[in-house]
Amino acid sequence: MRNIVVLRQEAAWSADLARTVQNGSDMERIHDIYRPTEERSHDWREVERSLTDEELKAQTSRCMNCGQPFCHAYGCPLGNLVPDQNRAVAQGDWRRAYDLLSANSDFPEFTSRICPALCEASCVHGLDEEAVMVRQSEKRIIETAFERGWVVPRPPKQENGKSVAVIGAGPAGLSAAVTLRRRGWSVTVYEKEKGIGGLLRYGIPYFKLDKALIDRRRAVLEAEGIRFVTGIEVGRDISAEWLAKRNDAVVVAIGTPAARDLKIPGRELAGIHLALEYLGGQNRAIGGEIEANPINAHGKRVLVIGGGDTGSDCVGTATRQGAASVEQVEIMPKPPDTRDSSTPWPLWPYMLRTSSSHKEGCERRWNINSLRFLGDGRVSGVEVETVKWEFSPEGRPMKFSAVPGTKEVIKADLVLLAMGFTGVPKENPIVSQLALAQTPRTALVSDPAHSVFCVGDCASGASLVVRALASGKGVPLM
Repeated sequence: MRNIVVLRQEAAWSADLARTVQNGSDMERIHDIYRPTEERSHDWREVERSLTDEELKAQTSRCMNCGQPFCHAYGCPLGNLVPDQNRAVAQGDWRRAYDLLSANSDFPEFTSRICPALCEASCVHGLDEEAVMVRQSEKRIIETAFERGWVVPRPPKQENGKSVAVIGAGPAGLSAAVTLRRRGWSVTVYEKEKGIGGLLRYGIPYFKLDKALIDRRRAVLEAEGIRFVTGIEVGRDISAEWLAKRNDAVVVAIGTPAARDLKIPGRELAGIHLALEYLGGQNRAIGGEIEANPINAHGKRVLVIGGGDTGSDCVGTATRQGAASVEQVEIMPKPPDTRDSSTPWPLWPYMLRTSSSHKEGCERRWNINSLRFLGDGRVSGVEVETVKWEFSPEGRPMKFSAVPGTKEVIKADLVLLAMGFTGVPKENPIVSQLALAQTPRTALVSDPAHSVFCVGDCASGASLVVRALASGKGVPLM
């Protein structure tokens, strides 16, 4: 009898799906997803507007429910059931949509705001039209779930009598913690900062991710039995070796704390800062941990060196602080406006990306190499020159050389270095205290023989939040 009911239900869903796909077949993707520029560029609230339920129902109806959903099987590191979620949203069944989303994703309120949507890059619809909107629908799903009280603690049904110490409360550490707790482990998470979240809290600006969302999720995790010890730096305040002796296992999730610096003449001048110094200070000020950001762009000519997401975050932060001007330079060549042939579908496309921060006002330049910082005590400019690149047969940039006669000075009162991260320093005390091996790129190597497992960026190199979450979720402890 139960099978008959299930078949009838599936038949009804199929009929509804046919109608929604037909209705959405001519629907264009929404591009107007941000609050007005003149409004958002003067506050720290999230830049994206809230799409209505009806907008999202229409957008998800564009999903073709592919027989081989690359968005799920290839694109999403978490394996989210994207077509099924789309069908539920298109039908207005938000509870079913949440049940499907939460089956694989433990923190959709984070990924739906800051994930670049790898699933959309591998959407079959994107082969000849625009990909189906996914990230914004996931945001509405999880916010609806919180509003309606569906997000509840899920403690284990049975304790396994084992304990684990998780070092680091960033995305990978949080993901490992919730995964192990639900398997019955007693979990304690150690975090050197005052608050949990890692780069979610101290790297990504408030205008992309409100930190109240982290605190909201922390309350759920604590209700599940996860214990957080903050303001304690493992390796210095307490020994990682001591934690290993007191627990059945240790999970290391310390990210890639070493930022890539720019060691050129004049680096000692005042007014030159690593991006996370700047971004972290602003987030601490907004969160009330400090009175004000010690690095302020107000009235200054700001130069951001580095063209990635972190550089974009610096641009948006400087704009909100009232910078006189903001310029961003990148040594790499300008990406093409559309998917490059070197990254065919369903790969993540190499192409130009323009963030909400860029749209708020910023001059962007490519093929720019920084030679030396200029100034008397404090930076006043950067001498740069244009470079030209040699490309591989596949069209990827390989090496560069200077273009003669192109040296110039970019005037700047504040320089922010946003050039990525270099891995885990070998002198990190956790490395020696746990006797961890490192790869040539200084990533940490797990030691299963001693029940020490490394997850997230510290094990793979700097990557996306969604990949860190997947890494933590895959920690091999049962």
